[in-house]
Amino acid sequence: MKLYEFAPTRSIRARWILQELGVDFEAVSVNLAAGEHRRPEFLELNPAGKVPLLVDGDLVLSESVAIVLYLGEKFPDSGLVPADLRLRADCYRWMLFAVAELEQPLWRIARHTSLYQEQDRLPADLVLARRDFKPMAAVLEAHMTGRAYVVGDRVTAADFVVAYTLDWAGEAQLLEDFPTLRAYVERMYARPRAPRRIGDIFRAMRSGASA
Repeated sequence: MKLYEFAPTRSIRARWILQELGVDFEAVSVNLAAGEHRRPEFLELNPAGKVPLLVDGDLVLSESVAIVLYLGEKFPDSGLVPADLRLRADCYRWMLFAVAELEQPLWRIARHTSLYQEQDRLPADLVLARRDFKPMAAVLEAHMTGRAYVVGDRVTAADFVVAYTLDWAGEAQLLEDFPTLRAYVERMYARPRAPRRIGDIFRAMRSGASA
């Protein structure tokens, strides 16, 4: 298997499940800052020009959540995608909740603070995005109270998606009011095969740039 990635992005979700599974894979860095995602050879694989991208034999798969689910189902003995239908449905539910309700405000914040050109940034949308994030985070905070994992009593694919998303939220200073979620993120990233955290990656990038 081959994973095309750029470390600070949602590529972390795909790398995380690969590391948890302990399967061999080739990591191919696609430097978005240098425009490598717009090279013809990469666009041939993914016309959207985005990472992560997983190549497994003749399968070429984009979208981080799709990759996480595919790998969980490819290795059913891992239990990362529950065999029980109700637990599996709950796994899907919280993965989609993370993408639809938590990630979208985070994307808006990222766009209007760093991704868009300064003349295109809308400060008012930062206020709205933060306001939109917090009630949805409160829903997850209530769900996680007294729980070690998002679904059931063991780690599942949902945890890699949710924990990464919450780490992103922590970088945006949005978890101050959610101690349960902060503790959950710390536990998840303390796992032996967890990837590097977003903040650590950015610090390493800045250090390398200044060296």
